[in-house]
Amino acid sequence: MTYLLAGDIGGTKTILRLVEASTLKSSDQVILKTAFEHTYSSQAYPDLVPMVKEFLHQSTEAMGASHPPQRACFAIAGPVVDNTSSLTNLAWSLEGDRLQAELGLDRVELINDFEAVGYGVFGLAAEDLHTLQAGDPDDSAPVAIIGAGTGLGQGFALCRAGRPLVFPSEGGHADFAPRSELEFQLMRYLLDKHQISRVSVERVVSGQGIVAIYQFLRDREFAHETPEIAEAITTWERQTGRSTKTVDPAAVIAIAAAEGRDRICQKAMEIFVSAYGAEAGNLALKLLPYGGLYVAGGIAAKNLTLMTAGQFLDAFTHKGRVSSLLDRVPVHLVLNPQVGLIGAALKAEKL
Repeated sequence: MTYLLAGDIGGTKTILRLVEASTLKSSDQVILKTAFEHTYSSQAYPDLVPMVKEFLHQSTEAMGASHPPQRACFAIAGPVVDNTSSLTNLAWSLEGDRLQAELGLDRVELINDFEAVGYGVFGLAAEDLHTLQAGDPDDSAPVAIIGAGTGLGQGFALCRAGRPLVFPSEGGHADFAPRSELEFQLMRYLLDKHQISRVSVERVVSGQGIVAIYQFLRDREFAHETPEIAEAITTWERQTGRSTKTVDPAAVIAIAAAEGRDRICQKAMEIFVSAYGAEAGNLALKLLPYGGLYVAGGIAAKNLTLMTAGQFLDAFTHKGRVSSLLDRVPVHLVLNPQVGLIGAALKAEKL
């Protein structure tokens, strides 16, 4: 039996998980089981090493025995180059070799958090998914992953000899492609507002995109603002540039839309969901992921009613002469918020 360490490291919080790995003799299948897990405030530690040491001490107390991990994989909310990462929203500089030496592990791998999501989809159970389209699954075909959250992650995976190979991308920074007069007006609004020469799809399909769409509709006087929503968005706008904010504007807009309390919020979420589906369809056209397209990220899971109302899938398959190709793609919404942590554990097992 082997113990592994998996981590999901963000600027606000870090989740660490000690995982027990055992192999079924009958099939050589590796079974991963959570032995201990704890969440920490990232800002409370000067580096990852003291946090991990405290975690291992706590796991020993909780389990009644010491189970030192052999290998570790940490999913990082930021870029990873040559197994090193400087976190965007945290004053940590992490190097796999240093962590390996200071923690006494055989191997430490750092991966981008969305790459971890790519591994994680291979470890999800049926209850972790909501299937929008059953399609015609092909286990030998590529798997696509897309996820709107703070930004827009995209990637793909191939499964070879029972082992996933995950490839991250910067597809979220591709050009936004308007499909209607209203979306063309939205793009012009963003170009003028930010004094930029191009609009990436991430500026529309993300948490920041939800807010941008709302501001566009508000400034174009699409409908009358609800005072409660107006106050929340104005408060957030005044806090722009501050390290701490008291309002999550995307959540405010999404909740008001779901409850039918504000027409601007409802229209903003309609535009967002449709643009999300269209971009997922663009990714699917490039990969033909008959192994499945997985929609991850917190926004989809938190807005399940909107995501399943039909607009997402309509935009996904609305691709002119090649629309029939996308009817065959299995499309799944990822409901498990710890898919990245699952992926980090799977990656640690395969090191």
